[in-house]
Amino acid sequence: MSASLNAAATAACATAAEVPACDGPLPVLGRDVTVPLVTGGEVTYAALDYAASAPALQRVWDDVAAYAPYYGSVHRGAGYLSQLSTDLFEQSRATVAEFLDCRPADQVVFTRSTTDSLNLLAAALPAGCQVFVFETEHHASLLPWTNARVTYLNAPRTPGEAVATLERALADRDPYGPALVCVTGASNVTGELWPVKELAAAAHAHGARIVLDAAQLAPHHPVSVRELDVDWVAFSGHKLYAPFGSGVLAGRADWLQEAEPYLAGGGASRKVARREDGGVDVEWHTTAARHEAGSPNVIGVYSIASACRALREAGFENLVAREEHLIAKVREGLAEVPAVRVLSLFGDDAPRVGVISFVVDGWNSSHFAAALSAEYGIGVRDGLFCAHPLVRTLLGSEPQAQGECGAPEAAPGERSLNAIRVSFGAGTPDEHVERFVRAVRELVEDGAKWSYRTEEGRCVPAV
Repeated sequence: MSASLNAAATAACATAAEVPACDGPLPVLGRDVTVPLVTGGEVTYAALDYAASAPALQRVWDDVAAYAPYYGSVHRGAGYLSQLSTDLFEQSRATVAEFLDCRPADQVVFTRSTTDSLNLLAAALPAGCQVFVFETEHHASLLPWTNARVTYLNAPRTPGEAVATLERALADRDPYGPALVCVTGASNVTGELWPVKELAAAAHAHGARIVLDAAQLAPHHPVSVRELDVDWVAFSGHKLYAPFGSGVLAGRADWLQEAEPYLAGGGASRKVARREDGGVDVEWHTTAARHEAGSPNVIGVYSIASACRALREAGFENLVAREEHLIAKVREGLAEVPAVRVLSLFGDDAPRVGVISFVVDGWNSSHFAAALSAEYGIGVRDGLFCAHPLVRTLLGSEPQAQGECGAPEAAPGERSLNAIRVSFGAGTPDEHVERFVRAVRELVEDGAKWSYRTEEGRCVPAV
């Protein structure tokens, strides 16, 4: 890539202004969207489901819009737009590596999501590898290891217990061979931060490697591969304020280079030749391209890089401080409602990100979430959050069929095995969490203003 083309790529796809240091919510798409209420009128939508998908940063949307006219096929063409797009794609790889503070020899592989990243790593495990994973993981971290012998560890109740549990399991493994530990950085159910650095030290002391699921951590806190001393990190763009369906697996290259390509096809292959017997011989790439077969999602990748730049420019110290302010507002507000029980593994004093799950005595969680939406314009999530074992452990319940919409419960989790999750981040205004706390109090004290029914397993307003 020539210097002039490199400069053209940067100029063509750059927005006019950098993101200012954060002293309020960052601009996100949808902040002015209004939604109808079943009780009449409209209200500005309060998006409090960041843990599922965060709204796109305005900066990301502007960057993508600036690039869109220059879109071209990556790694495939001699034309100007193709070369510009290729340069932008590889610049994005470098931006993500810087965002994660990767080691010089680490590879950044672009995937579809955290789930895709962890399935890619699972496919690259060496023969005989044992995997150790806590039952507290999101299903993306809990389920991909189908070709390995897996040890599922019970939910710890303190960070120290998590480290001790892992150390015992690794010390007792037989046979002693390659091993991988998979752990979340921040729980998608409780928001609690896990002792990643200490778990990494324990894994390495016992000859194991560790992969960090940073899907809920990276949007809220800085993630340093070097400081945490993890071997790999995985995250998703759509939780990092970057839409368009891309993800990242970054870390050590050796297992990835030695494994068969995750997908076979163009881009992963360096050379393909026919043999005399009629077959084909393939020489695969040893770079990240080995696991990026097919036409890559250039816009998705660029949106991740844009989000990484925006968060760094806003300053994580400021973002964390403001989020802690919002967390305190929510937790203090919920603590004033006796019927509410907040779910936690490590206790009230545990550091956490803006993800809080709870249950309400006497309420089916689906009914409660539906009322928040229909009567207050607040979007939260209810259910088991793709972390079924963890939620069941926190509720102290065995698996049971969900109750009908609005069915009374003798105790949380008995007739409706689910919870309510509120989550927020860099784009959340104070008013949204204040409205949420007020709505919870009013629903508990006064009940719903509307009637609801069950439709295809979901609670919806009756019409």
